[in-house]
Amino acid sequence: MAEALRAETVGGIIMLAATIIALVLANTSWSRFYDDLRTYEISPSWLGLDHMDLQHWASSGLLAVFFFIAGLELREELTHGELRDPRDAALPVIAAAAGVAVPALIFLAVSAGEPGAARGWAVPTATDIAFALAVLAVTFTQCPAPLRAFLLTLAVVDDLIAIAIIAVFYTDKLAFAPLLAGVLLIAAYGALQAKGLRSPWVYVPIALLAWYAMQRSGVHSTVAGVALGMLTSSRETPDDRPTNAEQADHVLRPVSAGFCVPVFAFLSAGVALNGSALGAVLGDRLALGVIAGLVIGKFVGVFGGAWAAVRLGLATLGDELHWREIAGVALLAGVGFTVSVLIGGLAYPDPAQFERVTTAVLIASLLASAAASLVFRHRVRQRGRTEVSDEGG
Repeated sequence: MAEALRAETVGGIIMLAATIIALVLANTSWSRFYDDLRTYEISPSWLGLDHMDLQHWASSGLLAVFFFIAGLELREELTHGELRDPRDAALPVIAAAAGVAVPALIFLAVSAGEPGAARGWAVPTATDIAFALAVLAVTFTQCPAPLRAFLLTLAVVDDLIAIAIIAVFYTDKLAFAPLLAGVLLIAAYGALQAKGLRSPWVYVPIALLAWYAMQRSGVHSTVAGVALGMLTSSRETPDDRPTNAEQADHVLRPVSAGFCVPVFAFLSAGVALNGSALGAVLGDRLALGVIAGLVIGKFVGVFGGAWAAVRLGLATLGDELHWREIAGVALLAGVGFTVSVLIGGLAYPDPAQFERVTTAVLIASLLASAAASLVFRHRVRQRGRTEVSDEGG
């Protein structure tokens, strides 16, 4: 089971199942039980953690593990992957940057003049790695390895930008003493990693204390997760044992994919989908801005950024990549579930507005998945006809 959970597609399917269960509970007679469950408080006041219900624990605690994995992936890409060579990295990095900027601009254009518009511009900027890779695997069975690497690198860079946005724009009050403690603990973690210490019994307490310090400081605690992940050593060992990064990934990826992200999805995705709720979404320009940003903005940003990078000579399109497949990935980038919902909760603490924004993210993710699936299935048929033609020739 753990081995299966290390495949991103399996994690995406489990997250989708958790989302469906949450939607069923929220739209049936179980809705009261569901609301009571996610708002159930576990607030150890003696630790200074007040007003922490299960939904907050999921977004602050469980997602820190998810972002730790994202930090490990980014470290791997920088050390051994697509980001190692600046020339090869240019295409997904420029596409990711444009895929953040354009959705934000479209959101602001659609929601201009609405109260709270300035808070929510970052909601449609993020791509969900697990969900997007699951859709890609199911709909594009002959996906070339460079296209999958392009999507993975795009999503990892996207997540890094999202973390920076959360740290800079969604930190209202800073407590400098806990912030300093968190920075020192993260630095100590990095120093021990650089020295080659391997014992998890040292790293786990440091990581937990760093998370706690960031949580108390006012900076979102997922920042600690991605920082610790990026500092985890990927240096080879003389006896060919797994590196610290490989060992951490081996242990934590199944936990993230099988528990942390699905629980976050379950506790966050339960929104009403009746006629009045959907009418409220379609009448809310903030929600419409989220849908337009994810469905239109992500496609225009990612595809336009990649095209401009190649046309300007900043990057090259690999031999195994095709513009129609890049277009499919650009559509798929509009699947913005996990981080979009996280940012939506930070931008809109009002439960009613947060529910409308979450519904908008779900609608946009469904539309983006459907559009990308059509493109990829068309490419599968084209590749099949080409192979048959080649065999006949």
